[in-house]
Amino acid sequence: MWEVNMDNAASRRMFLMAAACLLATPLSAQETPDMTGAQSAIKGQLEAFLADDAKGAYAYAAPNIKRLFPTVERFMSMVEQGYQPVRRPSSYSFGQSIPMAGDTVLQEVLLVDGDGKGWKAIYRMQRQPDGTWKIAGVSLKAADLPTA
Repeated sequence: MWEVNMDNAASRRMFLMAAACLLATPLSAQETPDMTGAQSAIKGQLEAFLADDAKGAYAYAAPNIKRLFPTVERFMSMVEQGYQPVRRPSSYSFGQSIPMAGDTVLQEVLLVDGDGKGWKAIYRMQRQPDGTWKIAGVSLKAADLPTA
């Protein structure tokens, strides 16, 4: 029988490392949530942006985003300054979905801006206690997208 002697600090570090690995691991296929709701929320926000419906777009923001940007005006200023391809895509399509632990999903969205440049957005989606999906964050980077 193997016995490992660890002090409390080492034991805590080991536990935290194991917990971090488990939390960062995508869920198995049988635990995969239905992505329709998350994708509908993203589509709803993109369509609101295209319709210049700032209030409608803000409604899809998760509570953490609304705490950072407590008014529609501040939210839209942030979007205009840092997320122009999301604000005004000429086209978009859904890519890979990655369910994470808890009620969080990463959803890839492939966008083409008004100049024809490709972008990859990774949306962090969170299911709310009422069952709706909200956008908790977006990372955006330029991408070479396949052409049809």
